[in-house]
Amino acid sequence: MIDPHLAGRLGFHHRLPVKPALPPGRHALGLFEERDAVLIVPQGVEPRRPTPLVVLFHGGGGSAEKILPMLERHAEARSFLLLVPQSQYPTWDLVIAGNGPDRARLDSALTEVSSRFMLDPAHLAFAGHSDGGSYALSLGLTNGDVVSHVIVSSAGFMSVQMQTGAPKVFISHGIRDEQIPIDRSARTHVARLREVGYDVTAVEYDGPHAYRPAVAAMAVDFFLVDDAVG
Repeated sequence: MIDPHLAGRLGFHHRLPVKPALPPGRHALGLFEERDAVLIVPQGVEPRRPTPLVVLFHGGGGSAEKILPMLERHAEARSFLLLVPQSQYPTWDLVIAGNGPDRARLDSALTEVSSRFMLDPAHLAFAGHSDGGSYALSLGLTNGDVVSHVIVSSAGFMSVQMQTGAPKVFISHGIRDEQIPIDRSARTHVARLREVGYDVTAVEYDGPHAYRPAVAAMAVDFFLVDDAVG
């Protein structure tokens, strides 16, 4: 039997908040001395009512500061919490060697957020671009009993050793991406996921290896389409 943690399984589970909520704004969670996780709290969030959460993973060589523009204004406008972890090393552990410290750090960050805000189990998304997209896709499918939506931009691969739940998946990719060609990445992922029954929304756009703001807006609509959170 493979160790579930080594396969990318999280220990996180939903719970009632036990700590004071954080005020609106951008907060370092204070969990790690270096490359701490960042939480965006929009105006109007009621900490004791179920609130959507997006966990956004940066690309290789990236940081919270670099990836925040992808979704920060949407979090503020649409009133969802935005958690941005940072890999311990230049990119995510899964890309380098396998699930390890970054998975553990993610567990800690999710637990800290849920200790301060009641999260909506039906609207918890893993999202990311490039290496962060691969990480979101891999961990999202591995933890589909916790993750309701997976939002993937220009991902190179998916590594899934344990499959749980059935999150809805949004995959976007530029057709002129020379770094990660679409034929051996997004198109392959979409076909495989649909073949085994996942609900997949696929968006191809005329662009290179970079997310498109208009496509990011479509992904937010995909995440919040349920009127229950409107």
